[in-house]
Amino acid sequence: MDISNFDNLMHAALAQPEPQRLLFVFAGVELPDGATTEQITDFEHGHGGVLVPLMCVDKAPDELTDFRALVDESNNMGRDWRFVFVAALSGRRDHPPASEDAAQPLERMVEAIKQGRLEGFVSFDRVGQAVQLSAND
Repeated sequence: MDISNFDNLMHAALAQPEPQRLLFVFAGVELPDGATTEQITDFEHGHGGVLVPLMCVDKAPDELTDFRALVDESNNMGRDWRFVFVAALSGRRDHPPASEDAAQPLERMVEAIKQGRLEGFVSFDRVGQAVQLSAND
């Protein structure tokens, strides 16, 4: 399935045979320690930097009305994020995963993002459009 925006993700989550729990990690972008002049210039022009996980949350798909509601909720936390990374956790035998089941997977997501390992996550910008990030961005 092509996931080009947040609505596509929600449709995909709701269409799965087992109930899902969505895992969200909101990340900002900062200059790396000891950045070179070239890295600073690139960063000032909107390129480069390192991803910094700022906050995370898990939600059942039916707890979300739309992307705007997720953005509003995140804004209430007072953290300025640039991207949100999403993964899904499947339930079993028609039982949805509980929020407690999401704690360790969320921790692993945060660590993977810190290390630049972004495969397996869908990422969205602040308007809900899917973005493809790589280690070279």
